[in-house]
Amino acid sequence: MRSLVMKFGGNALGTVAALTRLLGIVTREAQRWDRVVVVVSALDGVTDRLLEAAQLAQVDNPRGYRRIAANLRSRHFALVDELPLDAPARTALGADIDQLLSQMLDACRAIAKDLNDELLSSASDEVVAVGEQLSAQIIAALLLQHGLRGAAVDSRSLIITDAVHGNANPDLDQTAQRMQDRLLPMLERDIVPVVTGYIGATIDGETTTLGRGGTDYTASVISALLPADALWIWTNVAGMMSADPRELRDARVIAKLSYDEAADLAYFGAKLLHARMIAPLAERQVPLRIKSIFAPDAAGTLVAAPEKSPEAQLKAVTKVLGLSLRRRASGSLAGVNRLVGNTLFKTLGMRSEVMIASQSSGGSFLCLVIPTSIGIDSVDRLQRALQAKMSEYPEKMPWEMEMVSLVTAIGSRLHSAPQLVGQVLGALAGVEILALSLGASHCSLSVVVRQADARQAVDKIHALLLQKRLK
Repeated sequence: MRSLVMKFGGNALGTVAALTRLLGIVTREAQRWDRVVVVVSALDGVTDRLLEAAQLAQVDNPRGYRRIAANLRSRHFALVDELPLDAPARTALGADIDQLLSQMLDACRAIAKDLNDELLSSASDEVVAVGEQLSAQIIAALLLQHGLRGAAVDSRSLIITDAVHGNANPDLDQTAQRMQDRLLPMLERDIVPVVTGYIGATIDGETTTLGRGGTDYTASVISALLPADALWIWTNVAGMMSADPRELRDARVIAKLSYDEAADLAYFGAKLLHARMIAPLAERQVPLRIKSIFAPDAAGTLVAAPEKSPEAQLKAVTKVLGLSLRRRASGSLAGVNRLVGNTLFKTLGMRSEVMIASQSSGGSFLCLVIPTSIGIDSVDRLQRALQAKMSEYPEKMPWEMEMVSLVTAIGSRLHSAPQLVGQVLGALAGVEILALSLGASHCSLSVVVRQADARQAVDKIHALLLQKRLK
């Protein structure tokens, strides 16, 4: 039995035209594959509005979060009204939307009661989880109306996680058992499950979320544990690109990436993929393909096991925010890393991710990656928390803190190509490099630069990449 998992992001869901394309894609692939699972995000922008609602609830602003609920209701009802659905289906869908938004308001009211931190995080995840539930109900109804046995599946019944709210980690053993018990029987009955991405639950049933971009992670876990023969990520661009196409017009589609290359691309700032989604696929050798909803027949980008002896080459350049700490005299890196790591975890629910650390008789330096998944608001919270910690323990924190950028060249076999590495560094002439590192996967060369120099560094490396590609 050949199985395909397809993930659709918010930019593939927000309009009637987009949902019509989705319907065509799912209908076609359901005829080609024995089993199809659809994993969906919230509509574009909805998660941000729900996060805002949770924040308004924290400051006890009922008018604010009720206004957001009303706006979300209007948006989803307007979309449903334009879809080709019969009257009973439209009525039932409207009732589902109202019920979900009522649950969202209940969670907001719970937050406003000044709960302790643990319950506050759980209630916030309850609020945010509504976005994916809304889109899953709409898409399942659309599929059912057009000859497919679509059924919305709340992933809290499948994805079992730890209790790190906002950035939870799936328990793969527990999740595999849930899939055997609840997802496989649906597939055996020729049902097309429409699974909510991004959402999980603890073993005790508390709602959790998997971090920004977590729908990718949901699709990856399901693909690995099913196991699927392939995972396709549908987006509004032609595939993984050699640079952010919003910043560089000459960015090109990358035809093929290894799992390590794709993981480094995601980790170092490519927003198209969730950084943690690659590992489950790589472990079970499930191929991933990134495709465009506007060109469903195009190949897109394939992520799979590498060739046996690939040649060294550059494939992409990324940038991501970093946090650097510098001390002009020698000091304990372990101590400051522990302090920063604890602050990071308490503030954002994330473990410390030190990218570069160096020490000499003249000073000490470390740089942490700030994942794109945490959002700008979380970066501000982290900075404030660290500044408070530095003021609280000046004897332990005589460090200079600076937000920096990590610019990373992604490619294959960089460890075996000192000439290519030299060319990358040579291309950066005129850019002050604060630190550099060759990744353990041998697929990434990262340089730490000041934020003002990041765009120039990206431009220079991408120009070299295109020059090497055209030879």
